[in-house]
Amino acid sequence: MATSERAVDRGQQQGERIIAELGREIREARLAAGLSQGEVGRAVGLSGARISLVERGRVLGVPFIHLPRILATVGLDLSARAYPAGQPLRDGPHLALLAALRSRISVGMPWRTEVPLPTGGDRRAWDAVIGRRPVAIGVEAETRLRDAQALERRINLKKRDGGMDRVILLLSDTRWNRMVIRTHGEALRLAFPIPGEVALAALSAGRDPGGDAIILLKVPAVTMANAVPTVKA
Repeated sequence: MATSERAVDRGQQQGERIIAELGREIREARLAAGLSQGEVGRAVGLSGARISLVERGRVLGVPFIHLPRILATVGLDLSARAYPAGQPLRDGPHLALLAALRSRISVGMPWRTEVPLPTGGDRRAWDAVIGRRPVAIGVEAETRLRDAQALERRINLKKRDGGMDRVILLLSDTRWNRMVIRTHGEALRLAFPIPGEVALAALSAGRDPGGDAIILLKVPAVTMANAVPTVKA
């Protein structure tokens, strides 16, 4: 099964499990409170039949906003948050950026893509890994840099948990990305002390860049036909 299909299927299964668990909790809390499905439904503007569907985990036809209202009616609060887990789908420009780096490094340096972290159950992965022990280099690619501080923290955690000796932050060479780098210049220089051109020259020669680095590369425009997310079997 392809990587993107696995991710989507995992998300579907997780959603169904959460809905089923919420339904059971709503039913137990409603019965403990001595409320009927009709009473709960009237309180939130739904029918008793809809509440029955919710309790049985069949809420595809019920807007999400109704769930915290139903929970509040039976004395429960809903808390939800999102957190990094695995790789997002990658589009054509992102893949083209990785290909641009691949074309610039020595053919003698091993290159692997979508390399999972070794920790059991950890769904995070490096976009690419260059080389192997004693020097393994993790590559994190971004076409558009947004929160530089959050990205730095994420990379540091992956480096710690993923056992990489070096990290390359690979960015598209755009006006926006250069502006973000200038804005966070000192912090990024401390986190990625090797100049990008020095690191790229070392990789082109098949050598260890000697530390973490930010590399900016120009990427040819990607046509819409090539921008469809590509998956790895």
